[in-house]
Amino acid sequence: MLPLIFDIRKLLVTFAISLIFGWFFFFFNLPAPYLMGSLFGVWLVGGIFPSIQPFLGVARWVHVPVILGLGVLIGATFTADILTNIQRWSVTVFTMIGVTVLVTFVGYMFLTRLRGYEPRLAFLCSVPGGQAEATVMARELVDKDYVVALFHLIRVTFVFLTTPLLLAILEGQEAVTQSNIVLQSMPSLTDFGLLKLAKFGGIAVGGYFAAHFMRIPMPHLTGPILLSASLHIFGIVAIPRINEFVIIAQLVIGGAVGARLAQVSFSEVLQYLRDGLINTILLLAAYLTATLLMSSIMGVSFLEMWLAFVPGGLYEVTLLALIFGFDIAFVAFHHTVRIMMVFLTMPFIVSRMKK
Repeated sequence: MLPLIFDIRKLLVTFAISLIFGWFFFFFNLPAPYLMGSLFGVWLVGGIFPSIQPFLGVARWVHVPVILGLGVLIGATFTADILTNIQRWSVTVFTMIGVTVLVTFVGYMFLTRLRGYEPRLAFLCSVPGGQAEATVMARELVDKDYVVALFHLIRVTFVFLTTPLLLAILEGQEAVTQSNIVLQSMPSLTDFGLLKLAKFGGIAVGGYFAAHFMRIPMPHLTGPILLSASLHIFGIVAIPRINEFVIIAQLVIGGAVGARLAQVSFSEVLQYLRDGLINTILLLAAYLTATLLMSSIMGVSFLEMWLAFVPGGLYEVTLLALIFGFDIAFVAFHHTVRIMMVFLTMPFIVSRMKK
């Protein structure tokens, strides 16, 4: 009973700090406010006040249910439209997949050969996948999951803050504002009936047990993703993103990473920040080259192709496409394929790497 009380105390302190900084980031229209706010907030408070570090953290019994639900929502991005558009966008999709493999390899070689990273950590830092999902996997597979979080945070932030400048200097803040409005306008738990909530929970738990039975790596993430994707592709279910759950997931993931970052010296973090920035520049250079090539071949505008290729976060980049009048389905489809490819293959690849 005593360990449970300690876990709850840690959770309350961590969530209080996360919420305060999340609201602060949201008030100033910063991107991914609850994820970035909780990460930086817990990291900052824990770093400035070392005595509070023992009271920071998120227990596994809280973390795992959040990941189960996150898997369902990731799978829900796969709809029947994907089947009809596969042939239409096959050339650009396969090009994007090829570039993703290339940048992962280049980043991996840079971090292992030149920076001395261990293989699993280097691979997870180099894969251009979703920020929150990569951090989730890192917690299960490596000791320094905060390094993976930093790398992906640098990439997503760099892309999201610079892409609006590329599109139109005056529209960048509008994009951030719109992303926060979308978060607010997501359906609430109160809008759901018991049946839909039961489906959500059933897919999460059922996917986990099915993946566990088939011995699929990381069953609590890959199981719900696979089951949810299958059901959504064939139109059996349609589960939207739940406002409260998306916010809680950001607080849990960001707060957990921030708590671990608070225990790391600033000099060590600074080293990883430098490596992350170099890795991001290498990654974006490859995607920029592919964008220039494919936009000229396919007759698609450079900016629209850039938004489809650049790994800056599915929701954020899709919002930019909406604001500037581009084909949203084209942009979202490419990002969904990349993210699904990364997170369905990553556990299998990493499980065969030396730790």
